[in-house]
Amino acid sequence: MKELVFLLEEESMKALLEVLLPQILPPEVRFRCIPHEGKQDLEKSIPRKLRAWQTPGTYFVIVRDKDAADCVATKKRLVALCEQAGRSDALVRIACHELESWLLGDLTAVGKAFNNNKLAALQQKSKYKDPDNLPYAAEELEKLVKDYRKISGAKKIAEQMVIDRNHSQSFHCFVTGVRRLANG
Repeated sequence: MKELVFLLEEESMKALLEVLLPQILPPEVRFRCIPHEGKQDLEKSIPRKLRAWQTPGTYFVIVRDKDAADCVATKKRLVALCEQAGRSDALVRIACHELESWLLGDLTAVGKAFNNNKLAALQQKSKYKDPDNLPYAAEELEKLVKDYRKISGAKKIAEQMVIDRNHSQSFHCFVTGVRRLANG
């Protein structure tokens, strides 16, 4: 049986993915989400975990926020860590700029999660059409939803998300890569 192990930068990404992955993955593919305490913790653990994990049929997905870093350089560095650990088959995906960009990609879901149906109409404004261009997506989301909290908010929004409705390109890149890995 195939298992995908997601090595994540933080707990809020785990909250999101535990809700969304059953919609993305075929039922016969198991998954496990392992959050870390930030970027440095994640990057230190990648070589160790990838070398030590010897279970057949296991594939790794590394997910990290771009934040203010250079996306291409960040991805190259993470791919190199995976290759050094002997796992060139690991999938590396970067959330541009951060997890909240993925959440802002589906303002209908945000509105439903926080009982504010007016938010859905904002998706048509140029500011929200491509949420990957918002450098401070977390702050933007907090402006729209006063009681947004990172972990509980990610889970609440994920429960309302529709994968194909999302406007974040980095989110779709993640979904496409995960589906390809699961079905390959």
